[in-house]
Amino acid sequence: MKVMEWITTLLSIRPDAISVWSHPEVKERLSWYYRVMRNEMPAKFQIAKRVPVEADLFSQDLSLRDLWSLHEESSRIFRDYFVAVKKGEINIERLERPKHSYLDVKVAIAYRLMSPCRLCERSCGALRLEGKPGVCLVDKDAIVHSYFHHMGEEAPLVPSGTIFYGGCNFKCAFCQNYDISQVMARSGERLSPRELASIQVYLRRRGARNINHVGGEPTPHLPFILDSLRYLDVSVPQLWNSNMYMSLDSMILLEDVIDIWLPDLKYGNNDCAWRLSKVRNYWEVTTRNIKRAHEAGDMIIRHLVMPNHIECCTRPVLEWIAKNTPRALVNIMDQYRPEHLVAKYPKMYPDISRRPTQSEMSEAYKIARELGIVFEPVS
Repeated sequence: MKVMEWITTLLSIRPDAISVWSHPEVKERLSWYYRVMRNEMPAKFQIAKRVPVEADLFSQDLSLRDLWSLHEESSRIFRDYFVAVKKGEINIERLERPKHSYLDVKVAIAYRLMSPCRLCERSCGALRLEGKPGVCLVDKDAIVHSYFHHMGEEAPLVPSGTIFYGGCNFKCAFCQNYDISQVMARSGERLSPRELASIQVYLRRRGARNINHVGGEPTPHLPFILDSLRYLDVSVPQLWNSNMYMSLDSMILLEDVIDIWLPDLKYGNNDCAWRLSKVRNYWEVTTRNIKRAHEAGDMIIRHLVMPNHIECCTRPVLEWIAKNTPRALVNIMDQYRPEHLVAKYPKMYPDISRRPTQSEMSEAYKIARELGIVFEPVS
């Protein structure tokens, strides 16, 4: 599609995808993403590819501890490069591509963390490289159910080059994507990292503003996604659309390759998270990771307002955001509807067996305004 045709299509479907950039808070808070989106800056993974590492990273002689030492050293160099790139002091296209890079270190570590698996906080220990799936239902291959230009995401992200991965480390009773996350997670197409890269090239060259890694949940696919970036030869912002229940190690691997974060912060306490999604220590894990992500780059936080959960979830979530991630934009979502187990067994989930009322949504918006949260442009 030609540029003018693409703009005309975008204006007819989502005119706010253009007008949102006239909002000063949006442009300031998403400034890095905006510049990468417009090809004014290289995506972070491209910078990571230029940081040289003098080691055979895929040798079994290197221990995981050795790899983490290399990662720490390379991270310091990356940050120097990153600052210089932002200031216009370095053009990465003029830098030699090393035989082994900081990105390669991340890939090598990610595959080590995959079997026994401790990519997410469940640390289920599945021997995934032997073809044994974890709690997430993913084993040794990336599972992709679909990919397309998503026009229904937040305005600054549209059109979003969305890749829907199979499997999830949550077991949400109300999941709207339960078919690919839980019921038929393993029925998608199994793809190599090189094929994942080809999908990203296809989406970007046809107008995607970003590559949106989602699902299901992208965390079980972390090794394959990082590996795909080794083959990706076009600059495109990498977007992490996640429940943020990854391990601290996985979070550290992601920090220097993700250009914009789209985390979900749904529950304001651990009891609701266990009852409705079957995960432990939800609050401590997700807030830890979201706070780190906020320090690492641009962010839009999603909060799904659920019926009867304003005081136990919405209020504490918004209060935490206001205090801990003040630069983040927030999408206060009214899209909740009873799905999956809630739709099938509504008497088991009486508190969430209906959609939120207008009164509940108004209360959520009121809390956000009182806290000074910027949500209108992306909600």
